Amino acid sequence: MERIILSLGLDPTSYEYFTSDGISSGLSADQPYFTLNGKNITIYSGAMHYFRVPRAHWRDRLKKVRAAGLNTVETYIAWNLHEPENGVFDFGEGGSEMEDFLHIEEYLKIAQDEDLFVILRIGPYICSEFDFGGFPTWLQREEQMGYRTNEPTYLKYAERYFNVLLPILKDYQFTSGGPVIAFQVENEFGYTLYEDHEPEREHLEQLRQILIKNGIVELLVTSDSVTFAGVSGTIPGVFLQTANFGSDPEKHLNKLVELQPDRPAMTMEYWIGWFDYWADEHNSVSADTARDLYERILKFPASVNIYMFHGGTNFGFTNGAGLSNRLVDNSGLQPIVTSYDYNSPLNEAGDYTDKYFVVRELLEKYNPVKTNTPDPPALAPRVGYPSISIDKQIPIAQVLIENPPHVINSENVIAMEMLDINNGSGQSFGYIAYRKENVFLGPYTILAIEGNICDVAIVLVDGVLVSPILESKDDVNGFGFWRQNNSLLILTNEEKTNATVDIIVEEWGRMSGGSLNQYNMTFKGLWQGDVYIDTERITDWKIIPLEFKKSWTNSLENWSDKTSSDGPGLYHANLEITTESSDTYLDMRKWTKGLVIVNGFPLGKYAKFGPQQALYLPGPFLKTGSNDIVIFEQFKANDELSFVTEQIWKSV
Repeated sequence: MERIILSLGLDPTSYEYFTSDGISSGLSADQPYFTLNGKNITIYSGAMHYFRVPRAHWRDRLKKVRAAGLNTVETYIAWNLHEPENGVFDFGEGGSEMEDFLHIEEYLKIAQDEDLFVILRIGPYICSEFDFGGFPTWLQREEQMGYRTNEPTYLKYAERYFNVLLPILKDYQFTSGGPVIAFQVENEFGYTLYEDHEPEREHLEQLRQILIKNGIVELLVTSDSVTFAGVSGTIPGVFLQTANFGSDPEKHLNKLVELQPDRPAMTMEYWIGWFDYWADEHNSVSADTARDLYERILKFPASVNIYMFHGGTNFGFTNGAGLSNRLVDNSGLQPIVTSYDYNSPLNEAGDYTDKYFVVRELLEKYNPVKTNTPDPPALAPRVGYPSISIDKQIPIAQVLIENPPHVINSENVIAMEMLDINNGSGQSFGYIAYRKENVFLGPYTILAIEGNICDVAIVLVDGVLVSPILESKDDVNGFGFWRQNNSLLILTNEEKTNATVDIIVEEWGRMSGGSLNQYNMTFKGLWQGDVYIDTERITDWKIIPLEFKKSWTNSLENWSDKTSSDGPGLYHANLEITTESSDTYLDMRKWTKGLVIVNGFPLGKYAKFGPQQALYLPGPFLKTGSNDIVIFEQFKANDELSFVTEQIWKSV
């Protein structure tokens, strides 16, 4: 077949070039260069995570990946999405809130359709700036849990997950006629050196045995900062070690060659951009810098995966966080923004950037294997819909009384993960309200919360917000935010009897990477100590989880006409679309802080202090006709909701 194509003067596709005479072997790293099915190959890959891109857009984005000249796409697999409750799995059609993103088999089929090989980074731990590094939060409910080790409880759950996941992936291996040429085991395992001891490499071997038992035969790799970790995060001669970096390619690649001579050099993560934290400046890497670094990798020569080629979005509650001080008090929390644009060659909405054409130009120059590279697809136009008015509202205190999804009676405040809901799996995402009724408040009564809040709290007395309104990034140093330890707040300046005090706490993303001892302490809500009113320790709480599940949000009742923008509450607007729906952005600059929900799906979080100021709203989330948009505003709302066609970044 390949000879016929060449005789006609046509370039073959990648699959035609590498498989036209049948498949006898997979990706080999047993020499200083890669071979695939016996033919030399340099891997030119780009990262695109299926769970950060709407399913309806997968094919468009993968076409653009291939049109850049890349021959491979890379994705992590997120354990926390595929097993949202203990023992309950979802790989599409599983009934979870994210089910439409989870059709991993469809993603692999589309990638192969679009002439792309696939690298799967299966974890169990993935980092990825994703909530809890991809771990399910119900793991925290176990008394004994040794994350990223052979500790029996952790290994039991990791093996159970792999025993479900891997049989699904097995038939998509290259040697079985599928697109998957390599599997990465764990992720940046060498960083567990931060524990001042050698990483438990026996754990990597145990994971490898689970893969072998489940029929995985393709090349197995690890990835690390090799200049930091050396070989601590791999098993030499068993895994192919790859490197992660964002600068000084020669330093890292020479170290990689030193660590594993006579094997091919590969950059698993060339950081072509970077992600953003709330209340921090927007990160950007210029196209000129990207050109210089990418070309130096290609000239080395080395295979390379661009991280990220298309970043996408941390939809809903999926964003991770940093925990910079490596302590368990939460004061070093750094929540990651909803956008995972990453300053990538394809931006959050799938548009081409200058970096895209840099990559395309350099691959055309350096790739020795000439295959058919399609033209970049035309971009679908976005629409800045006309502004819509907020027509209805429900104060959040009314929601807690009239529409609570659950009410749990508890002697003490407890973390959301420890609530007895979701079939014993606890609460993973959203908000949690701690309600104390029939309280006597004297003039200038003080509320005291021991420890750090995890992560943002608002306080209401008889339904009225009494905690400070967010005004600027400096406010995160004060009451209601994670940085303050042992918080104090005056509840009232006059006497109140039979008062109701509500403390509503938002989880704003769990750490996606950190020390091993921190994983067992990454709870959300109030859990680090007791709550006092004046000197009295408060007990007998009503705890109300607010997960904003689609069925609950869409069934809310007792809306009233909008009369006020003050105070936390749910605000409703209707977007009427008379034509086919298109991608757009919600401009949130006139709002303060909260969550946007579109047709029951939590779109993402916003905050006035930036750097992100707009929320990407994909057209597939909308429909022709009436679209319900609900905003949970935690502080002060606006009268309308506006649309724009581009992301908005601002200096904080």
